[in-house]
Amino acid sequence: MRRVVVGVTGTLGSVAALHRAAAEARVRDAELRVVLACQSPVGELGSRNGLSPSAPAECRTAAVERLREVLGTAFRAAKPGVALTGLTVRGTPRAALVDTARGVEDLLLVGSGSRAPLRRLLRPSVARYCLAHAACPVLVVPPLPLQTELGTVHRRNFWRIPLDPRELTS
Repeated sequence: MRRVVVGVTGTLGSVAALHRAAAEARVRDAELRVVLACQSPVGELGSRNGLSPSAPAECRTAAVERLREVLGTAFRAAKPGVALTGLTVRGTPRAALVDTARGVEDLLLVGSGSRAPLRRLLRPSVARYCLAHAACPVLVVPPLPLQTELGTVHRRNFWRIPLDPRELTS
């Protein structure tokens, strides 16, 4: 069965990618597989960092709850119209997405992520990794215009630059 795989985090960009993935799944008559990757707190069970044995289970529970929230928010108004499977995967987002979309007939959708140089330095691009390592076609969804404007407003607030409300209506 063909699948459309999309990674989500709950950001505006990932919700936009989720909606695009649902549209692609309807067109292709494919299953929509929504992936949320989770990483356990530093260390693993049995390590010397002092984590309780229940830390990985708590992390997984939080990831499942987060995935439910994202799907509820994204499809509150209208259902996706395709078979949908939610999946929480332990590991990095980029590896989880490439491993999930391993069939050549699959389609992998990812958000383009931040284009800010500092953020790219601190957090490697999931989209670039998927483009380089996926065995299937990859569709990178650009950020929404609203997301770009919100970023501008946040930067202006951070630097305490006055905002003229007329600039928002252009």
